[in-house]
Amino acid sequence: MTPASLALLGHLRPQRGRMAAGVLLGLLGSVLGLAQPMAAKQVMDDMGRGAPAYGPVIVLSVLVAAGGMLAGLGHYVLDRSAESVVCSARHRLIDRLLALRVPVVDRIEPGDLISRVTSDTALLRQSAPQAVSAAVTGTLVTVATVVMMGLLDAVLLGVTLGVTAFVGLAVAVVAPRIGRATRHTQEAVGRMGAALERALGAFRTIKASSAEHQEAQALYRAAEHARRTGVRAATWEAVSATLSAVVVQVCFLVVLGVGGARVTSGAIGVSTLVAFLLYVFALAPRIGQLVEGVVQFQIGAAAAARIREVETLEVEALGGGSPGPECPGPECPGGESQAVEDAHRGREGRTRRPPADPAPARVAFRDVCFAYRPGLPPVHHRVSFTVPGGGLTAFVGPSGTGKTTVFSLIERFYDPDAGHVLLDGRDLREWPLAQLRAAIGYVEQDTPVLAGTLRENLTLGAVDATEEELRRVLRLARLDAVTDRLPHGLDTDVGHRGSRLSGGERQRVAIARALLRGPRLLLLDEATSQLDAANEAALRDTIADVAGRTTVLVVAHRLSTVTTADRIVVMEAGRVRAVGTHTELLATDALYRELAATQLLDGR
Repeated sequence: MTPASLALLGHLRPQRGRMAAGVLLGLLGSVLGLAQPMAAKQVMDDMGRGAPAYGPVIVLSVLVAAGGMLAGLGHYVLDRSAESVVCSARHRLIDRLLALRVPVVDRIEPGDLISRVTSDTALLRQSAPQAVSAAVTGTLVTVATVVMMGLLDAVLLGVTLGVTAFVGLAVAVVAPRIGRATRHTQEAVGRMGAALERALGAFRTIKASSAEHQEAQALYRAAEHARRTGVRAATWEAVSATLSAVVVQVCFLVVLGVGGARVTSGAIGVSTLVAFLLYVFALAPRIGQLVEGVVQFQIGAAAAARIREVETLEVEALGGGSPGPECPGPECPGGESQAVEDAHRGREGRTRRPPADPAPARVAFRDVCFAYRPGLPPVHHRVSFTVPGGGLTAFVGPSGTGKTTVFSLIERFYDPDAGHVLLDGRDLREWPLAQLRAAIGYVEQDTPVLAGTLRENLTLGAVDATEEELRRVLRLARLDAVTDRLPHGLDTDVGHRGSRLSGGERQRVAIARALLRGPRLLLLDEATSQLDAANEAALRDTIADVAGRTTVLVVAHRLSTVTTADRIVVMEAGRVRAVGTHTELLATDALYRELAATQLLDGR
């Protein structure tokens, strides 16, 4: 079997018991259906002899009713098991997607990943019951039907098998093409989803640029490509369905002609021909079912293959690893990613928990070299610095010098290609990720806010926070006045990506969310860039207060943010140029004097 077929069977395996029950019910219904032509033959024979046919008529009626009920019940059980298959696949995909390493997500379009969770898994729902039912029920009932036809007349059976053999040849040729075309269609749908996600992610920018037509054209092209691949898949499916339908009709006509000749010659009776034709009619949908089952199996296998691609993507390690190699030189190429871990071994909860050590964290970089991908220029060249526990440390320097990358490495979104990042003297690769990130509060540069309520955003990763703790961080982040004027307070919906909040309010939400976790290490990446002077000054006082009991690292472009820092790390071209206080650096470092003279770029 192909890898795609094995992947599909892997999705079906957990539901094999329920599917077996559904198949058995359908099989019983089909067996009762097979008895119906014989009962009809008995009715005709009794009527031909002038005998009462009440008994055979009652038997035939019971067979019809019971067969229909069992077939319908079997279909329901199969459909229910198919829903479970889809739900299980989506659970596993969701777990896998949220466990992916950041470098993996960086290189894959989000819209394509979304389409695999939605449309690809939906194809499993569509294909699973038909494929299973056709593989078991269709095959067994077809064999049983052929046996019954053979008992009636071997000559007509030979004619039937000779004609229907063409169906098997047609399916063998067409089925692989259906699988390939379906896969291409799903890939095209994924690209269309990626294009749509791109447009909606920059919706205001597109409107402000009057670029609606330009983006619409890109989406049109993606939709047209999906249409072409869909038509290709539909063409092969139509060819398969047409061939099976034509063969069945030809089979009926040939059997009718040959059977009529045999009735004329006296070889068989009229009732035998009628019963045989009823079996031909019963065989026709079974042949169609087998063909459709093969088609659906190919469709499901194509979807399972795309799902399998996500399930093999690299995820974050659950536990610690081993320290990386020493940096071999000033220019460090990007290294290989951490070995793939099994995403289904279980992940620790991400709710807030008290840190094992409540003391402020100590951070150190030792000859760290890092590039975002192999072949790209290094971002860090033997970066080294030490931050003691507690206090405020600011990182300054021109854009593109690797300041934000420092935070990404501390959070272990990426691992250094060489050198070591240490927390409390321990290499980050030796920390369990959940324990590491529970000790860190991180405010990103673009301060993302999720769709949902303000409360849901604040308690992200801290669902056990009390009302008193929420009120405390609202005061610290200067959000209490904002909350008071919202129509539903903390339960007010903030809109898609926080669209109902101002930029400064979104920054304060991110700061409050980080503070609510009670971190030992607080990372602030330009966290006050969108605040007005009054709110910035107030939050600066809050940060200074927090720095008395927590280690605070801040990337800043405003002079007012760094002048009171306990230490300032000046970065240039991926290296640490100087470390000192504001006064010391003014006296000793020309770049810092230049930055200070321009207000550290004044936040721009």
